[in-house]
Amino acid sequence: MVIIGIDPHKSSLTAVAIDHDGTTVASRRFVVNAGTATALATWSQRWTERRYAIEGAKGLGRGIAQILVAHGDDVVDVPSTLAMKVRVLSTGGGRKTDPDDARAVALTALYHRDLHRVHREDQSTILRLLSERRDDLTRERTRALNRLHQLLRELIPGGVPTGLSADKAAAALRGIRPASVTDACRRDLAKDILADLRRLDANIKANEAQMRDAVAATGTTLPEIHCISTVLAAKLLGHVGDIGRFPSADHFAGYTGTAPLAASSGERTRHRLNTGGNRQLNSVLHTVAVCQARDPGPGRIYYQRKLDEGKTPTEARRALKRRLANVLYRRMRRDQQAPLPAAA
Repeated sequence: MVIIGIDPHKSSLTAVAIDHDGTTVASRRFVVNAGTATALATWSQRWTERRYAIEGAKGLGRGIAQILVAHGDDVVDVPSTLAMKVRVLSTGGGRKTDPDDARAVALTALYHRDLHRVHREDQSTILRLLSERRDDLTRERTRALNRLHQLLRELIPGGVPTGLSADKAAAALRGIRPASVTDACRRDLAKDILADLRRLDANIKANEAQMRDAVAATGTTLPEIHCISTVLAAKLLGHVGDIGRFPSADHFAGYTGTAPLAASSGERTRHRLNTGGNRQLNSVLHTVAVCQARDPGPGRIYYQRKLDEGKTPTEARRALKRRLANVLYRRMRRDQQAPLPAAA
C-alpha cells in the first residue's frame, strides 16, 4: 500500500508518495487547473494499491478530494494541526516546504488509522451551506438594525424601542420631519438601510424555506425533539454529516465539546471544561439546553435534579447539554438506519 500525501494550495498542490515503511518513493508538484485531477491520476497509476491523504479535504483540498472520491479512490482527510505536529517531529525542527508538508500528511495517514474517510458530498453538505448562509444573513441583518437604531436615535429624541422591525422602522420614518440638511441626509440613509433590511428579511425567509425542504428530504426526526427547530436541525445535520463516523456517544460528545476533559495530575483526579470541539454544534446544544431547562418536560426535570444536587445553574446546564448530546446521538443513529421517505 502506497500513501500519497497531498498539500493543497490555491494555485498548486504537492503530492508525495510513501511506502509502508514511511520511505518517500516519489514526489511531484501540480499546477491547479482543469487538468490537475487527470495529471494526478496518471502520475499515481503506477501504484495499484494506493490511498490519498489530503490536508484540509473540506477546505482548499475539497475540489481534488471530491474528484478522487468520485473516481472511486480511497481518500482520508488529514487535519492541518495533526499534520503540523507530525512534520515537526519527522523533520526534527521547524523546516517547512511543500514537499515536507505533503510527506507529513502522508505519514499522518500511515500512523493514524482513525482519520475521517472522505465521502461524496450529499444532503448534509447542502444543509451546512444553507445553515452558513443563514448565519451570514443574520449577521448582516443585525448590523443593519444597529445602524438603523443609531440613525433613528439621532433623528428622534430618545430613539425607538428595542425589537425594531422593518415595519416599525418605516412607521417611525414617516413621522420624521428633518430640521436641517444633515438630518435629511440621515433620513435618506435610514431609508436605504430600511430597504436593505427588507431585502435581508426576504432572503432569510427564502433560506428557511430551502432549509425546511432540505431537512425533510433527509427523513430526520430531530425536529420532534422539544426545542429543536428546523434551523437547529439543519445546523446539526450539516455539521455532523455521517453520524456513523462516531463509534460511540462519548466520541460524539467530545466532538461537540460537551464532554469535560480529564485534567488529573498525580493522585488528584479532576476534569475541566472543554473549550474545543465543534463550536457550532456546541452552540446548538446550548440553545436547546436553555430552552429545555425553561420549559416543562424531561429536560426541565433533569436540570432541576442537578440543581437539587447542589450544582450551580451553569453546571446544571452543562450537565443537561451532555445528556442532550447522548439523546441526539441515539436519535441520529436511529434515523440513519431507517429508510428514507419516498419521493413525492
